[in-house]
Amino acid sequence: MTETAVHQSLVDIVDEYFETMFDNDVDRFDRVFAPTAQLHGLRDGKLRVLPVLEYRKALASTPSPKSKAAPRQQEILAIDIAAPVQAVVKVRVRIDTLLYVDYLSFHQIDGAWRITAKSFHIERRFEA
Repeated sequence: MTETAVHQSLVDIVDEYFETMFDNDVDRFDRVFAPTAQLHGLRDGKLRVLPVLEYRKALASTPSPKSKAAPRQQEILAIDIAAPVQAVVKVRVRIDTLLYVDYLSFHQIDGAWRITAKSFHIERRFEA
C-alpha cells in the first residue's frame, strides 16, 4: 500500500470514529476499536482508565449527541504514520457538551485499522 493509500485509509477510519462518537452506533464501534483497546484521560483532575468494553457499554446506554441534535465539531489535527501498520492520529471532536482532543493509536489488524489506545483531554465544556 502506498503512503497516500495508507493516509487515505486512516482518514476513512477516523471518519468512522467521528460518526460513531456522534451516533453511538455500537456495531460501527466494534469495527473502529480493537477489542483490547484502552482509554486514558484526566477527568476532573483524576486519571480515568477505561477498558474498551466499558466505554462501549457507556455509549450504548446514553443518548447519542445525534439524538439530542447536538452541534458537531470534528477535525483531524495531525496524522503520524510510523509504519504501514501503525499510526497516531490527533483529532478534535465535540461529543455533546464536551470538546475533546484525542490521540488515537491505530494498528492494522487483519488488514483493517483499529484504535488500540485512546488518550483524551477535555479542551472545553459547553453549556447544555
